Amino acid sequence: MARLTEVSPYVRIEGRSLWSRNAVKGVSVRGERLKRDGRKEWRQWSPRSSKLAAGLLRSQSGELLASMLPESGVSTLYLGAGHGTTISHLHDHLCASKNHLGGSIVAVDISPRCVRDLIRLARSRPGLLPVLADARKATSITPFLNGRVTWLFQDVSQAGQVEMFITAATTFLAAGGCGLLSLKAASERITEGGHRATFDNAEESLTESGLILRQRLNLTGWEDNHVLFHVEAPADWPGVAD
Repeated sequence: MARLTEVSPYVRIEGRSLWSRNAVKGVSVRGERLKRDGRKEWRQWSPRSSKLAAGLLRSQSGELLASMLPESGVSTLYLGAGHGTTISHLHDHLCASKNHLGGSIVAVDISPRCVRDLIRLARSRPGLLPVLADARKATSITPFLNGRVTWLFQDVSQAGQVEMFITAATTFLAAGGCGLLSLKAASERITEGGHRATFDNAEESLTESGLILRQRLNLTGWEDNHVLFHVEAPADWPGVAD
């Protein structure tokens, strides 16, 4: 029997597979496998189509593993939401069926096509708020938030990913909050020393900004030349008194 690890009541690892408890029973968002466990239904969460899933499976620490997900029922911000694969699993955990947990995901993407997909997803998943906006422009995102968030995820494939993340964290992340940066080396300018130097420079920039590095997770095998940085905002994080 596969080893079972409960990351939360709504996310679990069985052997090498990750699952989220389906908030919309009977519905597969991207053709993923569904399975029943009594009255519960679980959806397989593939690390090949989700950097967050890959990071959860790659994390080696039980304490840090759990802290990579937001607490159920809180407000979160996702920059570079894409077509909604990861968003749907995050919704399973954060909001659950009919959003009875009271969570919210402000899902930002610059692509109208992606936002259309997110809007369709939101029709059956209350608590999901798709936003068509440039993640680099805080003023276009602020109106959709009630305040700082305790969980921030960024997956934006363009140059300047680290600077963009630090700006977003400074603007939107609450003290003590969790930040996750999915960094794609190929999207950055060529750096002497190759991809390793790109990731090393990113780590240095994150720590120099005042963020606390919790984990640096190499996603090779699922997402080549990608690293997921897991950081925490300290108690004196800039702007917390705003």
